[in-house]
Amino acid sequence: MLTDIQLDRYADVLLWGLKTARNGNFKKNDIILIRYDPAATMMAERLHEKVLDMGMHPVLRVDSTTEMQRCFYKKANNKQLVFQPPGVKELYKHLNGSIYLHAPESLTHLSDVDPRKISKALVSRKPLRDILDKREEVGAFGWTLCMLPTPELAKRAGLSMRQYTNQIIKACYLDRNDPVQGWKTFFKEASAVKKWINSMDVKHYHIESEKIDLKITPGHRRKWIGISGHNIPSFEIFLSPDWRGTEGFYFANQPSFRSGNYVEAVKLEFRKGKAVKASAKKGKNFLIKQLSMDKGACRVGEFSLTDKRFSRINKFMANTLFDENYGGRYGNCHIALGASYSDTYDGNPSELTKEKKRRLGFNDSALHWDLVNTEKKRVTAYLSSGSRVIVYDNGEFKY
Repeated sequence: MLTDIQLDRYADVLLWGLKTARNGNFKKNDIILIRYDPAATMMAERLHEKVLDMGMHPVLRVDSTTEMQRCFYKKANNKQLVFQPPGVKELYKHLNGSIYLHAPESLTHLSDVDPRKISKALVSRKPLRDILDKREEVGAFGWTLCMLPTPELAKRAGLSMRQYTNQIIKACYLDRNDPVQGWKTFFKEASAVKKWINSMDVKHYHIESEKIDLKITPGHRRKWIGISGHNIPSFEIFLSPDWRGTEGFYFANQPSFRSGNYVEAVKLEFRKGKAVKASAKKGKNFLIKQLSMDKGACRVGEFSLTDKRFSRINKFMANTLFDENYGGRYGNCHIALGASYSDTYDGNPSELTKEKKRRLGFNDSALHWDLVNTEKKRVTAYLSSGSRVIVYDNGEFKY
């Protein structure tokens, strides 16, 4: 478990992330949603106090327990699956910030639930996310999230609670007296990488590893972003490509825990931007149902690279937030099936109408599922000039 001092430092880092993630400034009387799993109550208490001290209004929402979630998906009828309580949409229209504290009691408790019911519930909540996306685009909203150690996470990662907790401490700079300064310093270092890779006029990227042979097309008006405060921790640099230019084969050698299900060794084949073939060593039925969630679920919404020199994570953590930022021996790359990020638009995101996003190839979906590969790999940029540049090799950006 984290000590009181470490929890307090963690809360300060989250508030730094929240401020950094928002284009606009926070001010007194802003409304901040604090969502948390029951096991994260102690952290929620600290954030509640700090938000009050900032003169803002914390709104606390505790998530359902594992048993409540199981009961919901087992017993809910179609109307109950998509039901939204009165006032939720009104609250979202006025939110200025959101902090999510992830501390799961179980990672596989929905494995015997029909994946279509999970998909139906997720799709019904997409309009709420759309509200927040639009507010973020105009600078009225920012968000961040983190994870707290639990016995279930440690067990699934094959680590002791002490080992698991130490990875969180290390990854989030909680071993420093001033972890926020650690993040500010890294923020500046990462800016050099983003400036370098964004200076290239790239037609497409070619990703090669033992089991990956994939073409990613960045598309028009795109930029690489990252270390934005949205995720704590975050060491990745990513963009949302033009989904229509995705071709080839992708393999996720890291297991994935998602929506109470376990999926292992995902293989995908893309043709004309869509996943036309999909398989998995474990969880194939869940994978296939997720890909059919909506029209955009079988398309790529994100491509990401993590430099092993930046990342402070060297263990599998059984949690996407940490695993997509894994450093280890060869760094990692990941793609996300589903929704794009509008802040990878090289311009003012508030300009992005639904039609303009469609023309530029930004993907739209209720799904956003990160699938991670940690193999030794090379990423080559094919430039508009006709030349080639290796931008990533052996786990490092070549800037």
